[in-house]
Amino acid sequence: MPEAHQPHTTNHNHRCRIVLTGGPGGGKTTAADLFRREIGDGVVIVPEAATMMFTGGFPRHQDTDSLQAVQRAIYHVQKNLEDIQAAQYPERILLCDRGTIDGAAYWPGKPDAFFEEQESSLQQELSRYDGVIFFESAAVGGLDIEGGNPARYESIQQAAELDKELYQLWSQHPNFVTVHHNKSFFQKISIGLAMLEEMVTNLQKNTGLSH
Repeated sequence: MPEAHQPHTTNHNHRCRIVLTGGPGGGKTTAADLFRREIGDGVVIVPEAATMMFTGGFPRHQDTDSLQAVQRAIYHVQKNLEDIQAAQYPERILLCDRGTIDGAAYWPGKPDAFFEEQESSLQQELSRYDGVIFFESAAVGGLDIEGGNPARYESIQQAAELDKELYQLWSQHPNFVTVHHNKSFFQKISIGLAMLEEMVTNLQKNTGLSH
């Protein structure tokens, strides 16, 4: 199991903020839910903003203006969801199902343009999080990514491309680990949960906090 890098200084006062990300069909949502069930009141999940919005009726179109408008909206919803949960549960581990950087991979253009649009930068957004666990998409192994999420529309090829772009962005975080594709979803989730537990333990040792 790869070791997590040493945590960096974040620009928030929350106890511990970790983002689970990766291409579609990686298992991050399943891992987040299982970890919450295991820890109980010690963790609070920030749900994926895009899924909330699309399943709630937010429109989806493929022209450039619409794609940009969608990602602007997702960014602000994601950011504010994190801030609300952090304010309501300051003593809990904040587990984010995707983060504010994900929109840069979906943006119709260069990632730098996405961050400029939000009046931010990649480094500024990375500093929101204490750690990142990247769940590699099943599409990397050519497997079906259909997992019952009604908001998912990507093909296997598109999912693999998104996975690569997301990796390039998030891997610049100093406390970044990857849960690689595995033919066994059970084994993959088990490995991911072990990595998550190790990351939380290391972060809490460095901050003097415990479960």
